[in-house]
Amino acid sequence: MDKKPSETEVLEAVRKLILWAGDDPEREGLVETPKRVAKAYKEFFSGYHEDPYEILNKTFEEVEGYDDAVIVRDIRVESHCEHHMVPIIGVAHVGYIPNNRVVGISKLARLVDVFGKRLQTQETMTAQIADTINDVLQPKGVAVVIDASHGCMSTRGIHKTESSTITSRMLGIFREDNKAREEFINLINSPKKF
Repeated sequence: MDKKPSETEVLEAVRKLILWAGDDPEREGLVETPKRVAKAYKEFFSGYHEDPYEILNKTFEEVEGYDDAVIVRDIRVESHCEHHMVPIIGVAHVGYIPNNRVVGISKLARLVDVFGKRLQTQETMTAQIADTINDVLQPKGVAVVIDASHGCMSTRGIHKTESSTITSRMLGIFREDNKAREEFINLINSPKKF
């Protein structure tokens, strides 16, 4: 990978984009925009600076024999399309069946954030989340479903504002056992009780 650009180079690049778009980067409302964009990009792409394996590293083995699905649903996904650098916004549903150890449920949401906060395709992000859980926890099965809207389809190109894309990755028992997969799908689609 090439040397990381300096902050000065980043600010100048944003100024050039403003000029290219047809506006004046010295206009009052735009003078601070390069700094704001640079700061926003640090947040949008913070996933490059976190180790997803480290997030799942702390586990608990005292599970009292629990061996059914652990599912966290409706985890907000905020990512950016690697093709157009526009937002991908939606929800992820993440589940696994433990094999003698569990991870804190907030770690599953953090894992979604780490892969979301990168330039992505939804398909790749779905696979990365599932594969990381599978690699680190070595559960009996992993299921990940992401349902998201893509700015590259809604705000440009074909302008299909109501469309969403659903991707899934099923591993282990969720891939091999139709009943386990159907139970996961039913649970993530069931109405909330609170």
